[in-house]
Amino acid sequence: MLTVRLDAPTPLADQIVTGIRCAIASRELRPGDGLPTVRQLAADLGINMNTVSRAYRALEATGLVSTVRGRGTVVSACHETGGRQAAEDLDARVRSVLSDARLSGLDRSATEGLVSGAIATIWAKE
Repeated sequence: MLTVRLDAPTPLADQIVTGIRCAIASRELRPGDGLPTVRQLAADLGINMNTVSRAYRALEATGLVSTVRGRGTVVSACHETGGRQAAEDLDARVRSVLSDARLSGLDRSATEGLVSGAIATIWAKE
């Protein structure tokens, strides 16, 4: 379900958050689906349980998952809470990613291809 790169500059907790967010956005995970326990995911990924716990707390803060003692962590929504602020944050992240693409030497056509591929993946199950 989820992989992390130990050698990546992105913190492990952020990689977990991104992976789970992508799974929810692409409908691989739906409301009511359970996530692995903190202990299990940490063991599967070979990382510290505190890292997984930090990622789950970050996801809970967005309203995408909820944790219930005895039941574990489950997907609670397929949309984040946040409204206008969420849209502004998304705009900033998109601009940052597109800037990174241009600064890395990708031309517009290659960047559009990457974006189109990502869109196809995320919206594939609709």
